[in-house]
Amino acid sequence: MAIATVNPATGETVETFTPYDAAALEQRLGLATAAFASWRTTGFDERAALLRRAADLLDAERDDLARTMTVEMGKPVAAARAEVAKCAKAMRWYADRAPELLADEHPAEADVADSGAGSVHVRYRPIGVVLAVMPWNFPLWQVVRFAAPALMAGNVGLLKHASNVPRTALALERVLLEAGFPQGCFQTLLIESSAVEGVVRDPRVAAVTLTGSEGAGRSVGSIAGDEVKKSVLELGGSDPFLVMPSADLASAVQWAVTARTQNNGQSCIAAKRFIVHAEVYDAFTTAFTDRMRTLKVGDPLVEETEIGPLATRQGRADLEELVDDAVAAGAVAECGGARPDGLPAELDGGWYYLPTVLTGITPKMRIHHEEAFGPVATVYRVDSLDEAIELANDTPFGLSSNVWTTDAAEQERCARDIEAGGVFFNGMTASHPAFPFGGVKRSGYGRELSGHGIREFCNITTVWRAR
Repeated sequence: MAIATVNPATGETVETFTPYDAAALEQRLGLATAAFASWRTTGFDERAALLRRAADLLDAERDDLARTMTVEMGKPVAAARAEVAKCAKAMRWYADRAPELLADEHPAEADVADSGAGSVHVRYRPIGVVLAVMPWNFPLWQVVRFAAPALMAGNVGLLKHASNVPRTALALERVLLEAGFPQGCFQTLLIESSAVEGVVRDPRVAAVTLTGSEGAGRSVGSIAGDEVKKSVLELGGSDPFLVMPSADLASAVQWAVTARTQNNGQSCIAAKRFIVHAEVYDAFTTAFTDRMRTLKVGDPLVEETEIGPLATRQGRADLEELVDDAVAAGAVAECGGARPDGLPAELDGGWYYLPTVLTGITPKMRIHHEEAFGPVATVYRVDSLDEAIELANDTPFGLSSNVWTTDAAEQERCARDIEAGGVFFNGMTASHPAFPFGGVKRSGYGRELSGHGIREFCNITTVWRAR
């Protein structure tokens, strides 16, 4: 994919970018290395003041940054503004909390004495230059949730962003520079995917974090492993949304629609498989389908639009293949299952797909096992909680999950037995700076956000002093 801004609402190429050549890349690697040598010695107060200033700049430029994201990848502009606000919130959260999260730890006195030491403490030290390989679907938030903790820990960052969101990537670099971060603390690398391996293998790069597809994760993770470098991977998801008889059905339907269609359905933590108990299956499916059918599809720059285009032409083609495969094998499209008709002429070239509800899914269909990255929901009928949990776990992914039940025993069963990095009861999965985020199985390893996230790229050092 060329490095370019292509408006997915119209298919129009807005701007193209020339990838950095070897000399330009070398310059930026050298600048990052030099920046780390001094940045690592700064104190939390200095780092926090700059990060708070960057948050203020995000707030001041919220409308412009939101429009940039919407034009590049198609999310409804209201959601884009909310994303900018969330990034500013995360920056302030880490500015406030990092001193506590990275404070020295002191083992029990009895263990210190038993070791023969006069004193022992554990210190969190920065690890160095960290490469972030990031996706287009939350083009600002995905980066900030890496960059804010990394910078507060004393690391410096290199960003290889998705090739279709270069303007957003460059905008964040500019914001951090204008906030006062030294040159080299955070840099965007306008490079193609083929150049990533060389950066990961460069001895000046200490670690890598990637959010993206399973294929990209396998590639980058294997390269990092070959170089014996730390990596964190947040990959795909096919999150279950369980609805049991005790659920508040109206609320479950409302949040089911939001959970499936957030970001035009292009979210790794979007609920994708709706597993509904037979006692409430008909009522839930009817109400859910009715609401999905009436969602307003159109220009994402229009405030009233609820569903914009898919971010890429290939993404829509992949989604169509999954739906067509399922329908050919006997699934029923209760609504959607096609491109929309009747859009304004200026949107004819856009990559739109109707919100879709599929029933009658079986394991022989690709969509049962693969992630549907777009506004397509699959609905399953089950007769028991045991069957619901078994079906929830019948996926190679394990990112998050949603469970609608007011039964305490059912909640405990799900929290114990669902294979995922998160279990959300009577609400939809969402990320927050205070809570660890990540998955199991083919959804990746390691954690972002919270104290767990900021410590992923630290040298956890034991400092031992003799008596």
